[in-house]
Amino acid sequence: MPIPEQILTFFKERIAHPTTARELARLLRVPRDERVAFKRDLKRLVMSGQLVQVRGNRFALPDTENLVAGRLHTNPGGFGFVAPDDAERSDRRDIYIAAANLSEAMHGDRVLVRVERHTPRGLEGRIVRIVERAHDTVVGRFESDAAGLAYVVPFDRRITADIHVPSGQGGAAEPNDMVVVQITRWPTATQGPVGRIVEVLGNIDEPGVDTQIIIRKHNIPDTHSEESVEEARRLGSAVKPSDIRGRTDFRPTTTVTIDGEHARDFDDAITLEKLPNGNYWLGVTLRMYRTTSRKEARSTKRRTSGVRRFISRSAPCTCFRQSLRRDCAV
Repeated sequence: MPIPEQILTFFKERIAHPTTARELARLLRVPRDERVAFKRDLKRLVMSGQLVQVRGNRFALPDTENLVAGRLHTNPGGFGFVAPDDAERSDRRDIYIAAANLSEAMHGDRVLVRVERHTPRGLEGRIVRIVERAHDTVVGRFESDAAGLAYVVPFDRRITADIHVPSGQGGAAEPNDMVVVQITRWPTATQGPVGRIVEVLGNIDEPGVDTQIIIRKHNIPDTHSEESVEEARRLGSAVKPSDIRGRTDFRPTTTVTIDGEHARDFDDAITLEKLPNGNYWLGVTLRMYRTTSRKEARSTKRRTSGVRRFISRSAPCTCFRQSLRRDCAV
């Protein structure tokens, strides 16, 4: 049975018009006992926006139907632009989407757009399908009106619709609290999104809440799995010969940290040594982090664990807690 990449190549090279799944299976010589799986692959290609399903239950490439797959970037003014997936092509430009043509899409969603107009200012289109939602949680301010109707005002102004919170779904949130709301019903042409509060971050003026807002808004991982923490703990504080192989061991040299008393991350230091000729040798030490947990390194979801994201007044989000950093970082 042909793999999805082969199906797309076949469309680009051999198919000039919308085609049914049966006709495709015949042209590609798919055995009868594999046709159910073949149809599943076609559906996946449609869901990913690489193929489109048109009238008569036929399949085609988006380009042939004047459709473009891309990422929606909305503006607080209500309109948006779709950046095509293949934006590196010279003929691909962002497509303007008027507020009335956004359909049920939200900022960041991957969508399918029908190009409707070519104007001197660029392309204009209409969203015809949401291929993939960008996120199912939103950070915002919890509010309630005089009638007791609760809703969340998104912190990101590019998400233009408030999220209704039904009675009993507000958790412990109080008016003016910054919260994380999980969307339980996506917006439609006549109704806004609905959600439930899954986390209360606190009042925006409270210390540390602004940091939590940034972390939640950008989906920055700030925790490690229990397995990874346990493996880091098992590594202990003993430096093995294999750890210093290929390195110069400066442990006998007196080293003083230059991080402040209240720093979250003690990883910068200096050494000072008087040389025989009377000059002084100044050494600057920067701790280089590396992945110490094999389980974490193997995890697809944690391939970015070696990246340190610094936020004002906060320790790097992906570092282990201080006791483990002190014991197992080399």
